[in-house]
Amino acid sequence: MARGDAFDREPDVNTKHIWTEKLPHHSSNQRESERQAITLPARLTWKDQRGATRFATVVTRNVSEYGVYVECPSTVAIPLYRLVQFQLERDGAEPTTLPEVLREQGRILSAVYRVSPPQASGTPQGFALRLMVDPRRRAVEGVTEKRATA
Repeated sequence: MARGDAFDREPDVNTKHIWTEKLPHHSSNQRESERQAITLPARLTWKDQRGATRFATVVTRNVSEYGVYVECPSTVAIPLYRLVQFQLERDGAEPTTLPEVLREQGRILSAVYRVSPPQASGTPQGFALRLMVDPRRRAVEGVTEKRATA
């Protein structure tokens, strides 16, 4: 008897089949903080490959503590992973739902981590920005103070 035949015939062997086993359920939202749909005027500032300072007027579409998605009505060439300065325009009322980091700081260094080209349907060019928030700030948020007792 071949080794494979014995393996197939033994009743004690528990064989798992990928098409019959249920897959573990993973949450579809694995974000560190919740996104909020907020539409505010903002400005991006960056240096191009030649070192010239460039500007773009954008509109926020959603905002979280560590990221923001903006749409730009005019097409601009900002490459992936380029560092940009993100700044909200202060001409309008500031929503109270705005994350603390955006309320406190005027400009925030950010990295472009997704570029969405403009669509024929009229959807403007978009950029997903990762806000360069101080890691110590994040560490302090998760710490709770405990006192030792003797």
